[in-house]
Amino acid sequence: MKAMKPTESELEILKILWEQGDSTVRQVHEMFAANKETGYTTTLKLMQIMHSKGLVGRDESSKTHIYSALVTRENTEQQILGKMINELFDGSAARLVMQALGNHRASDAELEKIKQLLSELENKK
Repeated sequence: MKAMKPTESELEILKILWEQGDSTVRQVHEMFAANKETGYTTTLKLMQIMHSKGLVGRDESSKTHIYSALVTRENTEQQILGKMINELFDGSAARLVMQALGNHRASDAELEKIKQLLSELENKK
């Protein structure tokens, strides 16, 4: 099965579910509407569409349905980043990294993690 790429709004809902854990539509809507002017029925419809796409699961055992993310943050990030590298950076991960580091100040801790990752990648050769 081909992984489904979430839309921008679906990605925002997934982020809420990843951070908050299993939630009702009302709980997701409260977080979602804090950043985006949207009605409850819009959030409900988005989550129903996400359920049909296989992005979220729905526990219908109680009156209030509980939704959970069926895709992991890591897999979703990898999928979106892979598509971006291929389409925008002509398949060059190095160009992506250079662009990211050239435009955004990484913290000392982040730079240390990057150095550690580079070291691990060199040791795999």
